[in-house]
Amino acid sequence: MTGTPLHDIDLDDLVVRGAVEVERTPRGLRPHRLPAWARAQVPDAFMAQTSAESAGVRLAFRTAATTIELDVSARQMAPDEASVLPPSRYALTTAGRVVAEAQAVAGTRYVFSFDDPSGRIVEGPPSLVRFEGLPAVETEYELWMPFTNAVELLAARADAPLQRPAERAAFRWIHHGSSISHGYRADETTGTWPVVAALATDVALTNLAFSGSAMLDPFTARTIRDEPAADLISLKIGINLVNGDAMRMRAFRPAVDGFLDTIREGHPTTPIVLVSPIHCEPVETAAGPTVQDPARSYEWSIAGGTEADVALGKLSLSSIRAALAEIVERRSAADPHLRYLDGLTLYGAADAARMPLPDNLHPGPDVQRLIGDRFAAQVLRPMRNGHAGQP
Repeated sequence: MTGTPLHDIDLDDLVVRGAVEVERTPRGLRPHRLPAWARAQVPDAFMAQTSAESAGVRLAFRTAATTIELDVSARQMAPDEASVLPPSRYALTTAGRVVAEAQAVAGTRYVFSFDDPSGRIVEGPPSLVRFEGLPAVETEYELWMPFTNAVELLAARADAPLQRPAERAAFRWIHHGSSISHGYRADETTGTWPVVAALATDVALTNLAFSGSAMLDPFTARTIRDEPAADLISLKIGINLVNGDAMRMRAFRPAVDGFLDTIREGHPTTPIVLVSPIHCEPVETAAGPTVQDPARSYEWSIAGGTEADVALGKLSLSSIRAALAEIVERRSAADPHLRYLDGLTLYGAADAARMPLPDNLHPGPDVQRLIGDRFAAQVLRPMRNGHAGQP
């Protein structure tokens, strides 16, 4: 702790990035990754929490402060009211590098389990997030919120003013995906693969990835449609449609077309990269749903369907990849800005042999970083360099 007095910061002087809506509450600011009208259409309690979580959401400012404090009301999912929550990690970055981290335990919990899916909020106290020992040199920072927490910003203090960052033309990337893109099983927000890729290439990320979702929800397509102009939109589709056994091929193909049609209403010429699923051995050729292996005490996913089910119209990852590639090929004559990226180039069978998924479904921290590095190399850098050819 330093002896330098801290001064209150006007929250309206802070720039919130990575949110589609910022709500002014009676207590402060609450960023959202879905607008209010879309939140009203969220179909279940699990998505209500995960879509509220702060994946990719950050504050932007420039300052010479050596100490910065935030008071936050943070809400994290928990299986019950008594379990001990791990500290959540807040990261301060500049020029694409993490320069400081702070930890704080969320005070409020969202009690949810698939045995108790009611989704009860148990209110708790605010949390203090403190960064200290920063250089007393004016620096432009982004302060990344934890991807596991829904965060309401209550107050900010620092020992020097926090000012709006300099205006600059930024390459704007909107990404939509599932828990893999949200970051489930990553170790920190800046270790989730979209943030890894964004920091490596200096792009402005809006991460509309929602754990348990990416099921071609029309309200998500309309949210993307209504966002301001973007330089790239990427859509990583497939795994949760198999996990939940949510569609058959007959419904899947027109749903993909409809999702793309809706986005094109607002972004007629923006490059869109349609990304198929990464390798997941249980449902590569067998149909979903994925289920937990009853022979293991630890979470381990196995297929609940069979290859014969795929022949009858159920979805596997292989059938989804083939369908997405065919859809892009069919549409590309009229839409030259639409491209397909095979998810196996981000993480394939050879990668799985040396870097297995810890629960046979979700990437751990090592694979999250691998995917981020590869997406940066295959998509973002070529586009930033003006060579937006087929990834």
